[in-house]
Order: sequence, then C-alpha cells, then structure tokens
Amino acid sequence: MDNTNYNPYIESREKEGKSLNLIDLIKYLLLHWYWFVLSVLLFGGYYYYEYSKTQFLYSRSQTVMIKSTANTLSVSRATRLNSYYNTVNVAGEILQLRSKELMRNTISSLRTDISYSVEQGLRKVELYRKSPFEVKFLNIKPESNFSFTLTAIDSTTVRFATVDGDVESYTTIPIGKEIKTPFGNMVVDSTKHFTPSYYGEQVTVSKNAMESVVGYFLSRMRIEQMEDDASLLQMSLEDVSAERAADMLSTLVSVYNQETVEDKNRVAKNSAEFIKDRIAIIEDELGGVETDLEQMKARNEGMDVNTATGVFWGESREYQSTTRGIETQLRLVELMRQRIENDVDRNDLIPSNTGLVEDNIESQITEYNEVLLKRNRLVSGDNSENPIVKDMDAALRAIRDNISRSVDNAAMGLRIRIRNLQQEEAASRAKAQSLPAKQRMMLSIERQQKVKEELYILLLNRREENALNQAMTDDNLRVVDPPSGSEGPIYPSKARKVMTGVGFGVVLPAVVLLLLLLLDTKVNGRKDIEEAVTVPFLGEIPFSRQTMRANDDVVVNEQGRDPATEAFRILRTNIGFMSSAEREIRVITFTSFNVGAGKTFTAINLAASLTFLLQNVVLLDLDLRKGTLSDHLKLGSVKGVTHFLADPAVSLDHITYKANVGNGVDVIPIGVIAPNPVELLLSKRLDVLITKLKERYRYIVVDNVPIDLVADAAVVNRISELTVFVVRAGAMDRRLLPEIEKIYRKGKLNNMAILLNGIRKLKSSYGYGYGYGYGYGYQKEKAGLTGFFRRLFQR
Repeated sequence: MDNTNYNPYIESREKEGKSLNLIDLIKYLLLHWYWFVLSVLLFGGYYYYEYSKTQFLYSRSQTVMIKSTANTLSVSRATRLNSYYNTVNVAGEILQLRSKELMRNTISSLRTDISYSVEQGLRKVELYRKSPFEVKFLNIKPESNFSFTLTAIDSTTVRFATVDGDVESYTTIPIGKEIKTPFGNMVVDSTKHFTPSYYGEQVTVSKNAMESVVGYFLSRMRIEQMEDDASLLQMSLEDVSAERAADMLSTLVSVYNQETVEDKNRVAKNSAEFIKDRIAIIEDELGGVETDLEQMKARNEGMDVNTATGVFWGESREYQSTTRGIETQLRLVELMRQRIENDVDRNDLIPSNTGLVEDNIESQITEYNEVLLKRNRLVSGDNSENPIVKDMDAALRAIRDNISRSVDNAAMGLRIRIRNLQQEEAASRAKAQSLPAKQRMMLSIERQQKVKEELYILLLNRREENALNQAMTDDNLRVVDPPSGSEGPIYPSKARKVMTGVGFGVVLPAVVLLLLLLLDTKVNGRKDIEEAVTVPFLGEIPFSRQTMRANDDVVVNEQGRDPATEAFRILRTNIGFMSSAEREIRVITFTSFNVGAGKTFTAINLAASLTFLLQNVVLLDLDLRKGTLSDHLKLGSVKGVTHFLADPAVSLDHITYKANVGNGVDVIPIGVIAPNPVELLLSKRLDVLITKLKERYRYIVVDNVPIDLVADAAVVNRISELTVFVVRAGAMDRRLLPEIEKIYRKGKLNNMAILLNGIRKLKSSYGYGYGYGYGYGYQKEKAGLTGFFRRLFQR
C-alpha cells in the first residue's frame, strides 16, 4: 500500500512562525467581555467609594515682591561677590519664608493647630471659621496631641466624649464655663454659627502637635520665583479649607515682615548705643581740653601773637587745619578697629553711619550687618546646616576681612598724610623759632579743642540720622496679589476618580487575559496548527455538552442543524474530496498523540454521519489493549477482533454486531483483552479481515491506539487509507506540533490529516473525560464525583 502523504487536493504549506495580530487580540478580549464588566463595576465602585470619603483639597496662591535686596559690595574690594548676593538674596528669602520657626509663629497666631470638623456622609469636612464651638485650652503644651467630640444638647450644654482604645466615655458640660478634662482645663464657648441645626450633630475637635502641623503646612506650601532675576515670588498652599489656606499665606507674610522690622530696629538700636557711648567719651575729652585752655589763658594774660611771624604761623595753621580733619578720620578709624578687634564671638553687628569719610568702609559695614541678620534668622529657624547658611558664613568672613583690611589701609594712608603735613608744618614752625614756648602750647591746646569739637558735632549728626532711619523702617515683602484661587476643590475629582477605576477595570483583566494567553502553551485553534505544521487540515469539531448531559457519545443527527452535526458533515465532505478514482479512501483510522484527544468520539460520530448518506459503514475497534470503542458501545464481553485474529474458525458474522448509531452502523468490538496485541495485529488475519470488510462495507472506520504510547498504531498503519490525527483543543501542548510534522514528513502514517476536536466558542479549548493510561490495558478513569468534575473542566 502506498505510504506517501502527498494529496492533490490540499497543498502543503511551509511552516511559519506563530504571530498575534491586533485584531486577534481584540477578538480574544471581547470574547471575555463579562470579566471587563465585572472588573469595571468593582473598580469603579471602589474608586467612587474612595472619592466619597476623601476630604476635598483646595489651593490658594498669592504674589509678593521683595522690596529690599542686598546692597552692592565695593567695586574695588568685592566685585566677584555682587552677582552672588543678587542671586542668593531671593533664595535666602525663600528659605526664610519656609523656615520652621516662621511657620510655627504663624500657626500660633492663627491657632490652626486646633481644628473642628463634622462628618457629612462618608467625608470629613473642616469647619474653619464656621464651627459652632470655640474651645479655649488654658494649660496645655504645644506638643499635645489629642481629640474629642462635642455634641450640642441644647443652647447651654454639650456632650463631651473621648475614646480610649475601644472604650468611649462621655459627660455633659456647660457652655462658657471652665471645666477640667483629661487633657487639661478648658472652656467651650459657642460662636455666631451655633444654631439649633447643630443639636445632636457631633463636632470633632482635634489638638494636633505643633511640629506635626508645621510639617503638614510646609509640605503643602510651594514658593517659586516667577521670573529669573526678578523679585516676585509666587506662594501657594494646599489645604482642606480654602479660607484657612488664604489666612495662612497672609499671616505668614505679616509675621515675616514683623520679624524683619524687628531685626532692622535691632541694628539701629545697636548703632544708637555705640554713638551714645562715643559722644560721652568725646564730651569728657573736650571738657578736659577746654579746661587746659582756660588755665593757660589765665596764666598768660595779655600775651599777643607776634605780627612779625604772622605769615609763618598762617601757613602753619593751614597745615594744622588739614591735619585736624585727617586726625579726626584717623580717630574714627582707630575706634572702628578697636570695635572690630574687641568683638570676640563675631556675631554682633558692626556700627554703621559713624562719620567715616571712606564710603568703601561704610558700604561694607552696611552689607555685613544685613547678611549677618539674615544668617541669624536662618539659624534660628533650624537651618544651621543649610548650604545657603554655610555660604553666608563664608561671605561674612570675607566681608569682615575686607573691612579689617580697608580700616588698616585707611589708617595707614591717614598716618602718611599726617606725617607729610607735620613735616610741612615743622618747616613753617622752624621759621618762627622766636615764638614763645607758652604761645606754642596754647596753639596746641586750641588745635585739640577744635578736633574734639568737630568729632562731637559729627557724632551728634549721626545720632539724628540713625533715629530717622529707625523711624522710617519698612517691610521687606509687599503683597502684590492677595490670596486667591478656584472656589472648587482641586482634589479629588469625581470624573478622574471614576475614570481611574474604569481604567483599572479595563486594564487589569486585559493584562491578566493577555498574560494567560502568553503563558498558554496549549493548542486552542486552527491557527495554532496551521502556523506550526504543513499536515493537511480536515476540519474542526466543536465542543458539545450533549455527551456530558446524556452520557452519550453520539451528537450528530440526520436532520440536525446544530454546530456538531454540521461540523461532522464538513468532515465527511472533506474526506470525500480527498478520495479519487485513482486513490479511493475506504479505510479511515483515527489516532492521536496523547490520551483523551477524542478519537473514539469522532470515529463514532463520523460513522453515524456517513450512514446518513445511505452508505454501509462498520466501526472496527483495534484498540486491543483497552477497547475504548467497545466499552462506549457496551460490547465489551462478546466475541470480537481478537477472536477472529487468533482463531481462523471464527467468521466475520461471528464478530459483527448492530449498534444504535446513525442509520445502522455495524460494529466489530475487540472481544477479549489479548496478551499479545502486536503479534495479533501483525498476522495475515488482519489483512483478511479488511479484505472481507471491503466486500461488505463502503467505509471502514477504525479506532486505533495513540501513536505515542505503544507500537500498535504503526502496525495497523498498513491497512489505513486515510489516517485522521485527532488533536484535542486546550489539551495538547503546542510544543508537540513539531513532532506531528516529523511524523508527517517521514511518512510514518498513511495519507495523514489533522482533525481539531473540542473547539470552544469562548475559550477555544475542548476536553473529553476518558483517557489512556500507560502500560498494558492502560489506566481507567476514576469514577464518581471527582471524575465528573475532571471531565467538566477538561471540556
């Protein structure tokens, strides 16, 4: 018999790689629409529940302008630091506005560490400025953290309740009177919002620890520079109360300005004290000089200046006048140097506006004081380790060194000028050697008197200027745009929450289904087979629940239009197309790769479908090890194939039986389980049996054993004219398809074709509850409830 697998009606296809396209994936997901509906309902409901219990969050923002900036340093001494201070000024202001100490003072001013709230549905709503009660705590610490509830009973009494673990305790307290509680003494007052509508409604009062409240507001506050190199700052704050957010921003700026004014006044006060001390010292020195001059004149009554030496003394006076001015500046410089050298901890302010002619020194002192004040404010706000603070410390050292060098250089220059003038004065004085010694002494005293007078007047002027500056102290920040924002909450958004739930409801089942699809290695459809092998494809048999409900393997009906009947009609037609005059197909054998593929089921229903064409059909059970076909048709204890093959005296009529299948299918069961099935199948009696059957029947449908278990299928292959290889959808691993291809290409099975059995509408999988075991006679299916559920899930 020809053993080739060539078929003129079905062209072989070269093997192609498995691929998934978008349309297939969409169809696959749509087939499981009910999971998406359930998931969308669950996630949408959950996110709507989350929306219903989440507190609303509001945002308020304001724009402020920094009015004071760092003064420019001396061009000759610190040109490189100018751009640094212009840049760091805004960063320093932002850091100060975000300091914990400033936020702590703001919270203390508004008492926002105490909150009032009520439950509206599932959501907690803050009653900022709308609470019917105001609680005044008389002796609690800022770090206290507790809560309790107040419920108005009438206009004079409220119900005070606390919860300790699972134990709730409550008492009735009067409104407006001091009471003693576990948290300390307090007074509960009613506000203008207290109305009878609050009777019976529970108001939660929470006292939060100061540090936790500071952290809460700092984490929700943003301060950004609106433009590069600009002095405008955008301040925004998010809170569960829009009014509280606006008040916090406004009060924060007010407290900051108040602290800035206090710092500036402290600088002016230090300068005033320095000037006061200097005036007292100069007054004492001036009084001593005037006393000496008065005594000198009293001792030298009537002494006149020698007119003859007037010219020389005139020159001397000019030099002396210039020298006095320079000596005044030198005295101020020396006093400033003493002040700097005596400042041990270097954290005190350096007096400014002291009358020095050197503008360079004055500008450096002013800059040093402003930077020191900002640095001290940052340190007080727990920002000592901040990089900006460290940069300011370095800058302060640089500025102080510049001041010291400027003072030393100024002193040196003044001394040189004094020395030169003194030399010139000595030359003029040499020309007046005849001037009496007492006259010269008087002139010296007069000169000292004038120096002291000029210095005294200068200090008086500086004192007035300092007082004027102190009276004109202005705020550092000015509010350009007051706090404002949307009336609606920025979070949560109902639409966004619900859409998030819907999104999760769609994505999650899609991901799970796609993962299951990617992890699924079973053959689930025709496409899996056609993309992996070139074996001719006969058709697809849909999964049928009829055999489960009625325990009947016959699902075809002569007049039926159900999917199973139509599928076997197509199978019958395709087999007819494969037959030709040169190669007539009459012997059809069914085999598979593994147990439970459904070859017996398909053999029985194909035989029944063939009888609908008024053809003589016989079912031949050659599964000599188990006899599945015989068991299904309840012919397991009669004479059969084994008797015919073993005993030449047994005729065909002795082993042929009628079965209630189709329009009358004859059946040849196995008979008894033979101990030597391979030897029986190799005997000539099998060929004789097939020859006699061809004389009586148009089609011989053979139920064979699985090819991968025992050698029987290969032995029986010699009688086959068409080998139907049954693949069970959802049961066979796709990785076995290359083995089927090898069998086909090597021609191990005559005229081989594939039949896909058990296609499901949704899952594209099929199962059948019976199966083979390994070894002689195989393993029987487990009966009872366990076997029922196994068959149920296999199908």
